[in-house]
Amino acid sequence: MEISAQQVKELRERTGAGIMDVKRALEESKGDLEKAIDLLRQRGAAKAAKLAGREAREGLVEAYVHHNGRVGVLVEVNCETDFVARTEDVRALARELALQIASRDPVAVSPEEVPPEIVARERAIYEAQAREEGKPEPVIPKIVEGKLRKFFQENTLLEQPYIRDPERTVRQLVEEVQAKVGERIVVRRFARFEVGAA
Repeated sequence: MEISAQQVKELRERTGAGIMDVKRALEESKGDLEKAIDLLRQRGAAKAAKLAGREAREGLVEAYVHHNGRVGVLVEVNCETDFVARTEDVRALARELALQIASRDPVAVSPEEVPPEIVARERAIYEAQAREEGKPEPVIPKIVEGKLRKFFQENTLLEQPYIRDPERTVRQLVEEVQAKVGERIVVRRFARFEVGAA
């Protein structure tokens, strides 16, 4: 099948992938753009996994203040080199993360960073709810684990659905940018301020 320059251009614009990667994905998907995007995303995730062990000590801090002045966010995004930290891809990612944090108010970057006292409190609430509903004792731990997973998806930045595309998680967004720039990217920390909130 003949792949047109227009298809290559469109796929590059939508994914940011290199020309050769785009051509291969289009050939493998027989010109189907959506399948080609899926292939590129899978490969990007695989590439991101290879980068996981590398150190990310450079980066930037992005600030966002909502138009009404009632919500503000600072987020630190790290990568391996100062050169990559200054690229538009990393800056745009940091801006998107700040917007996500302002909008969705996560409690931590990842499930591993949720304070143990919050996890213990949620676990106790879910156990009490399951018993109150009369669930059998042997299934209560599974119910609790399922509800905890949902809690992490809703309340940790990397597991949340991305506000501009709920079909993807924020983690997938970070991995896509990581694959595009070829360096490990780490969301180190954030602070969210809201007028009147404790």
